[in-house]
Amino acid sequence: MSQKTRIAGWIAVGALAGALTTVSLQTVARGTLAPLPLEELQQLAAVFGMIKSDYVEPVDEKKLLTDAISGMVAGLDPHSQYFDKKSFKEFREGTTGRFVGVGIEITQEDGLIKVVSPIEGSPADRAGLKSGDLITKVDDTAVKGLSLNEAVKRIRGEPGTKVLFTVWRRDEDRTFPVTITREEIRTQSVKGKVVEPGYAWLRLTQFQENTVADFVRKLDEIYQREPHLKGLVLDLRNDPGGLLDAAVAVSAAFLPEGAMVVSTNGQIEDSKAEYRAVPEDYMRRRGSDPLKALPAAVKKVPLVVLVNGGSASASEIVAGALQDHKRAVVMGSQTFGKGSVQTVRPLGPDTALKITTARYYTPSGKTIQAKGIVPDIMIDDTANGSPFAVLRMREADLDHHLGGSEPDAKNPALEQEREEALKRLEEESRKPASERRPPELGSEQDFPLQQALAQLKGEPVKVSKTLTARKDDAKAE
Repeated sequence: MSQKTRIAGWIAVGALAGALTTVSLQTVARGTLAPLPLEELQQLAAVFGMIKSDYVEPVDEKKLLTDAISGMVAGLDPHSQYFDKKSFKEFREGTTGRFVGVGIEITQEDGLIKVVSPIEGSPADRAGLKSGDLITKVDDTAVKGLSLNEAVKRIRGEPGTKVLFTVWRRDEDRTFPVTITREEIRTQSVKGKVVEPGYAWLRLTQFQENTVADFVRKLDEIYQREPHLKGLVLDLRNDPGGLLDAAVAVSAAFLPEGAMVVSTNGQIEDSKAEYRAVPEDYMRRRGSDPLKALPAAVKKVPLVVLVNGGSASASEIVAGALQDHKRAVVMGSQTFGKGSVQTVRPLGPDTALKITTARYYTPSGKTIQAKGIVPDIMIDDTANGSPFAVLRMREADLDHHLGGSEPDAKNPALEQEREEALKRLEEESRKPASERRPPELGSEQDFPLQQALAQLKGEPVKVSKTLTARKDDAKAE
């Protein structure tokens, strides 16, 4: 197994906002173990024995040991994690873009589950669920009071099983039941269209196993409709990450052959690698180069990359590579700052350890850990500014982020900004839902997209007067 094959792999979304991870999947553990601290291990065994014998009620031994492992790993950094059987299965599902469910993107509103959109062709879509529908019950369980993760767990299940939703459709002022049969869902990670003659928009929502094929297919569709494309907007806003090889492939589509995309470096030899715009660095399986199907004009088309604070990990790899090579103008707001690599090492047939093993670097050698990609042009979220941008969680805000074992000292000015933003958010929440619904990405009301198109056309761009780059976290270097 080559060094790059061992380290190239997966980027996944953590359960909490901001917990985004660049990951490589290894099928073998390292052959050598560091010397064990015997005195400390004896203390661990003594504590284990005392809990077993003296605790107020019997304790499950396996759970006790699992909790000990989880706590030990969780204390390292926000992205290292012990996977038990269930969490390992969920982790792998998240990278494939396939899961068993009903096929709806959901969020929470007033304690209920709100349908953001049904996935086209999914069971939910076929059952007639619509954007804006509110789910009040899943089977016999009221969703009021459930967390979003708890609701997702109840909605998902085994293929072929049924779930009963009680749905309130507000615009029709009626409540009705919907029974849906679960099946395997494939999420669509690439969207795109010609937004006006000569200009197209291509959005990547996540980097998954099928992203590169879908990316190539969508770009080909765009060029068939608009053979003489004058400009392209690559939209990576709120893209939390995905597969590393997919990020390398997307970068390679626009870069000269052999150009550096990203490098990694860490303590062990396997963590030191370079990834370039060549097929062997983004093809995990044998077969033909998927990028061969792209029109040659893709290498030269004027390009703008849109990012924001929700762009993390693989998104930052792409934005950083295209920015460093001056292949694209990066616009938007500063990205999340997830610049570390986690290796997944199996511990058994269905458990694993995800552990931070390296940092990754842009082609110019910069680490973005706890800093992120700073856009070439700062653009607000809306024509009226970025009123809630300060509330976005970033890598530098996470406790124990790589580079410092303690959380950063509180910035009084930043804390004041956040308090003011929270007040604005509270005022906004009192408005009718129709008034506080954000513009759809890719629409004519999408302010950052309109500024990106202006940049491509050489027209004036409404640069933000308030957004500034956050200072480096000195400890992250």
